[in-house]
Amino acid sequence: MRVMAIVKASKDSEAGVMPSEELLAAMGEFNEEMVKAGVMLAGEGLHPSSKGARVSFGGDGERTVTDGPFAETKELIAGYWLMQVGSFEEAVEWIKRCPNPHDEPGEIEIRQVFEADDFGEEFTPELREQEDRIRAQAEQNQ
Repeated sequence: MRVMAIVKASKDSEAGVMPSEELLAAMGEFNEEMVKAGVMLAGEGLHPSSKGARVSFGGDGERTVTDGPFAETKELIAGYWLMQVGSFEEAVEWIKRCPNPHDEPGEIEIRQVFEADDFGEEFTPELREQEDRIRAQAEQNQ
């Protein structure tokens, strides 16, 4: 099962305050443990929302772009891990071991990633083939 662990933003991360050397080292050790265990597939920190944008979709096909920053810090994402685990509980146990990504209280949200079989009959053999081609091409692009 794949899960995404989402690091919520803080006032500091939104202000562009970089992590300390100590936190970078602790996160590096944690990431190395996950990689050696075959758990970590990807993980990155994100720039503040002031360097981002949102694209809103209207019901009539309209698209509206809103440049950051965005107001609700607790709803923003500062980083993520994509993990391959045997169970959701395993993902929770890994994240419980994670160094606190901020120098203040915060949270990391864990969500299961949809797999092809989760979509049922609507995910036809043709759509599965297309998905396989896309994934293969994406891997080559890396």
